[in-house]
Amino acid sequence: MRLGAVISTAGGLHHVFARAHEVGCDSLMLFTKNNRQWRADPITDEDLALWQQERAAHPDLWPLAGHASYLINVASPVDDLWQRSYRALKIEMERAMRLELPLLTFHPGSHTGAGEEVGLARIATALTRLLEELPASHTTLCLETMAGQGSNLGYRFEQLAWILAHTTGGERLGICYDPCHVFAAGYDLRTPESYAATMGSFDATIGLDRLLCFHLNDSKGTLGSQKDRHAQIGQGEIGLAGFSLLLGDPRFADHPAHLETPKFDTDEEGNEIDMDPINLSTLRSLLPEDQHG
Repeated sequence: MRLGAVISTAGGLHHVFARAHEVGCDSLMLFTKNNRQWRADPITDEDLALWQQERAAHPDLWPLAGHASYLINVASPVDDLWQRSYRALKIEMERAMRLELPLLTFHPGSHTGAGEEVGLARIATALTRLLEELPASHTTLCLETMAGQGSNLGYRFEQLAWILAHTTGGERLGICYDPCHVFAAGYDLRTPESYAATMGSFDATIGLDRLLCFHLNDSKGTLGSQKDRHAQIGQGEIGLAGFSLLLGDPRFADHPAHLETPKFDTDEEGNEIDMDPINLSTLRSLLPEDQHG
């Protein structure tokens, strides 16, 4: 796998490349704007030139992936919020296309009490409109597998398959697979048998060809807890055995996989520890011998 992490864009988008290199990433993921605000400053020609310059200087960092704002909810039954979310998702896609990011992941959304059928239909309506209004590009929009917390949708493989099937142009969409979310949603990954069953279910319901990228997080919540709580790799309920099965799966040998684990921890003396390099090292120790770089 092409292992990486979410990299800070503080001071400018172009800084992600040097920072990712320092951490030891093969790949990287970024938010192209503040992920907890609706507002988005435009990507200027100067921003783009600096981005392209740094990208060319770091050819070993690939593929690049974006993540859309957490505020977006195109499953919302409230028209004003749906419209605002749709506009925000479209802007996120336009920004990813301008930066030539091959992947952009977003959370499908929450029905907030309106019911699963209503929420799924609202998502499909938004994605159909988005794909109609935006030209085909090298950027693929990926729905993320979710934990099922609250009224979140996308935590069952059947829900994601329904969205893909009922979106006009849905063949242009992909899936981002988060093992923490999948595990919290009730799909076990910890033994060869349960891992094979979960991946077999994904393949039969959605198709492994639609799985384009991963987020790598252990789970603080137990199997089926529907709690979206990320843990450091090997320190949660999935454990190293589950991640070893995933990283050893030859079907995903070239897929990008990005940490969303807590950035910092503290040692026994209370000193702050940067966890991205530690988690990346742990993951690399689980890779098959022929994939160690």
